Amino acid sequence: MTAGGAPLPEKSGRRPLGGATSIAIGILMSRAAGVVRDMLRAAYFGATGSIVGDAWTMAIRIPNLLQNLLGEGVLSASFIPVYSRLIAEGNEEEAGRVAGAVAAILAVVMAALVAVGVFFAPAIVHLIASTYTGEKYELTVQLTRILFPGAALFVFAAWCIGVLNSHRRFLLPYMAPVFWNLTMIAAFVWFGPRLDLVPLARAVAWASVVGAALQFVVQVPAVLVLAKHLRVRLDYRRDAVRRVLRNFGPVALSRGVVQISQFVDLWIANLLPTGSPTLLMTAQTVNMLPISLFGMAIAASELPEMSSVAGTDDERAVLLRERIAAAARRMAYFVIPSAVAFIVLGDVIIRVLYERGKWTPLDTTYAWGVLAGSAFGLLAGTIGRLYSAAFYAMHDTRVPLNFAVLRVALTVVLGYVAAVPLTNALGIDRHWGTAGLTLTAGIAGWVEFVLLRRALRRRVGDVSVPRAFLLRIWAVAAVAGVLAYTVKLGVGGMLGTPPVLGRWMSAIVAVAVLGSYALVYLGGTVAMRIPEATALTSRILRR
Repeated sequence: MTAGGAPLPEKSGRRPLGGATSIAIGILMSRAAGVVRDMLRAAYFGATGSIVGDAWTMAIRIPNLLQNLLGEGVLSASFIPVYSRLIAEGNEEEAGRVAGAVAAILAVVMAALVAVGVFFAPAIVHLIASTYTGEKYELTVQLTRILFPGAALFVFAAWCIGVLNSHRRFLLPYMAPVFWNLTMIAAFVWFGPRLDLVPLARAVAWASVVGAALQFVVQVPAVLVLAKHLRVRLDYRRDAVRRVLRNFGPVALSRGVVQISQFVDLWIANLLPTGSPTLLMTAQTVNMLPISLFGMAIAASELPEMSSVAGTDDERAVLLRERIAAAARRMAYFVIPSAVAFIVLGDVIIRVLYERGKWTPLDTTYAWGVLAGSAFGLLAGTIGRLYSAAFYAMHDTRVPLNFAVLRVALTVVLGYVAAVPLTNALGIDRHWGTAGLTLTAGIAGWVEFVLLRRALRRRVGDVSVPRAFLLRIWAVAAVAGVLAYTVKLGVGGMLGTPPVLGRWMSAIVAVAVLGSYALVYLGGTVAMRIPEATALTSRILRR
């Protein structure tokens, strides 16, 4: 669709929102399972005062570095543009050979990296979490060694996503993580009442590896059906494979500096009181829901479409500009109310999800602050993913890399200042330094967003979301937030203060508050005749 809601020219060749809707459904199901998994993690491991919680947080992030460096985002940006173009040209035999060569190369690389990760786990943990000592350090090393093989399986699952997305198969690959989450949920449910915390953490880590294998295996049959000419061989001499590898380097570097930034955030959080890394991860888990549903879903579905656009340079620019502008509007419509909800109603969200077992009301308050800080950069981060995907579709990986390096440098410097010296100077509880990390990351995200938009404008024209549209969305979201906050005070006043409500009463408050917020926002945007709201209500009524 165009920015005004009109259909794109027929050259774009797909029904609007078809791929994005499928991805969003898959992500929603996997994220819902992930929330249940995270609720159990919070209930058993807690946050502040829990060495097991911090050990788990750090251990699962270390092998996650490989998953993000070589996984979905990198493979999508480097592999899909080449593979999709071959499919669009009808050269399926060459496409199958390219896919097989990439799989073989990944197998060799991942085998070596997993071996290094398992062997050098003590040194890696000491480098990343230098403040960990004694039992906390030993447990982190043990969990890291268990979890590392799972990273390789996640990368192969991401390779499946690249193949399936290129063939416009979106639902299965984004539902596959449900199997990973369900395996860990089963481990918590079965072993939680039977084991102490440290053995429980080990059992859940092994369950993570089993779940990663399931996530890969369930996608393989569909890949074999679609990639009929798949040949898994170390054939790096083919021109198309070389293009993938050339794209892979800058994209991996771009993801690499982002991962370094996240590890620096964890390192800074480890300078703060015990539980700060867990608070950071919990808030990021909630923050990732709108990013995944409305950022990753739309950007991932648009990447193969933008990669397949043909024609002259001017024709490609027009089609790309219209696709990007329409996708950015859809993102803004959903992400802006998410950001307002995190700021105004974050305590309601955290409480209903996590406040049970070892997770305390004080943990909820801290996590709300961290979540509210992350809301500042939510819109920039989601639309920035789309802008980066547009450059990848044009086989330009260096522009996103340059801006990612700048963003990471800003994140590290500003994050340290806000988390450590500033909290010390203000004399406030040092747990609040974690909120400073997410807030300053948002500032850096806006800098990257502005630079990406400016560079993209020079390539294809103006892709900005109209200012009048954004102002109306922010206004409706703000009004909905004020009314929902009033409902929160009223319902909380009738039932008692939320921390003593119990699980079911907290759920009642959450349904009343968040439900009223969503209804007011949807009703307000429909009344203002915003096309995205009209399209959403039409789909809901049809179904």
